[in-house]
Amino acid sequence: MAVVGFVPHPHRRQAMELAEQSAGWLEEAGHRARIMTGPAGEQDGLKDLDLVVSLGGDGTMLRTVDLVARFGVPVLGVNVGHLGYLSGVGPEELRDALARFLAGDYRLQERMTLDVVIAAAGRRQPAVMALNDVVLQRTVSGHTVRIEVVLSGVSFLTYAADSLIVATPTGSTAYNLSARGPIVSPGLRAIVLTPVAPHMLFDRALVLGADEDLDLGVLDGRAAEVVIDGCSFGVLGEGDHVECRAGQHSARLVSFGERDFHQILKQKFGLADR
Repeated sequence: MAVVGFVPHPHRRQAMELAEQSAGWLEEAGHRARIMTGPAGEQDGLKDLDLVVSLGGDGTMLRTVDLVARFGVPVLGVNVGHLGYLSGVGPEELRDALARFLAGDYRLQERMTLDVVIAAAGRRQPAVMALNDVVLQRTVSGHTVRIEVVLSGVSFLTYAADSLIVATPTGSTAYNLSARGPIVSPGLRAIVLTPVAPHMLFDRALVLGADEDLDLGVLDGRAAEVVIDGCSFGVLGEGDHVECRAGQHSARLVSFGERDFHQILKQKFGLADR
């Protein structure tokens, strides 16, 4: 008997209907199913799940991974959204995908995450996991943020930019891509540092090793908002820091057969041969 959780997008009716239908089918087959709609802090028994199904777009997928990655629970993404770059199957394929998972006919992709610690007002907050990226961005139009970057304990450079992105390989096709940062194959372990609209001569993105730690310090009294996987974690002032390092836990994404990253890239972004 398997225990399967479903995390539907809270504002998409199709996502909830799919969760209810799939949960009923699983229970009729002798398995257990849970539809998880409450806040993350109210979720119990996550470590007992054999699979979690994310029903929505990439935002729902990021939230689902954040819920269960520390327990090593695999996540299957179902695209009930727009781009759905992280999703493995479409809504019409869900029942077949569940049957294949229960039969052991699937693959797991290990994706690197980031552990992010915010140190503000003299206090270090508990680490937060990021699958895509961490962004320090300006709070006032027409201004920049000034961020000192320290790499593995050694001061590297002070950036003046609209924002600064720290991305995983998975996140390299998110905000990093729109900022003209490099696309990194998701199976690699690397950290990408990309300035957005930098007000300086050095405007290149850096691809760093997964063993390199970053400390981002806010300078010159210019406030910077911290956004982790699309969620705001507050505004930092001068002297506050954000520490980023390779995550202790990897995201485990379910796929079926070979997923050619480059072909998926072409399909999702409508790239055409010339």
